[in-house]
Amino acid sequence: MIRGSIGYIDTPAQRNLRPPGIYWCADNGCFGKGYPGDTAWLAWLAKHSGDADTAMFATAPDVVGDAAATLLRSAPWLPRIRQLGYPAALVAQNGLEALEVPWGSFDCLFLGGSKECTPCRFVWPSAGPNPQRYEQCPHCQQVLTEWKLGPAAARLVQLAQHHGKWVHMGRVNSKIRYDYARSIGCDSVDGTYLTFGPHKNLPKLLSWAY
Repeated sequence: MIRGSIGYIDTPAQRNLRPPGIYWCADNGCFGKGYPGDTAWLAWLAKHSGDADTAMFATAPDVVGDAAATLLRSAPWLPRIRQLGYPAALVAQNGLEALEVPWGSFDCLFLGGSKECTPCRFVWPSAGPNPQRYEQCPHCQQVLTEWKLGPAAARLVQLAQHHGKWVHMGRVNSKIRYDYARSIGCDSVDGTYLTFGPHKNLPKLLSWAY
């Protein structure tokens, strides 16, 4: 991290000590159970705004698997994130390709999203505090696929490049996915690969990029 080979992704729930002076990004933790709430998220960003000049982006709050709801939720946050000195990131969710994207309101397109069945328009996770985990569509039994790995997300990357936006893909934990993210034009990725044996996996991860 100090020499710039990899960066650091930080969240309010993480509580690790981020080394000073490195490239990093701020993720809200809405995917999973790490989001602290709107007031606490803004306070956390404000607390770390002294390092905003080395941050690649900070994500606006999103709604996993729902692009329309994410646009509504993110809208008031994107300018506030910019006001704190961070490049603001919109988290792209399932269905964003069919909506009007407010390209001027953010600096980074963060490819998030969830698994889906395109024919049935079923998206996992469904709403609710304890959504059932699906690997197959409950309607047609087709295996669910990751939205961000499909053609719709790839077209959004091309549009983001046209508008001069940084593009980041989340949850990249294999060389196959890393190579795919690079092939469609992503500028950066994140994942938990290093947490499972960092001494063993760091050389492997660096070999993907160099």
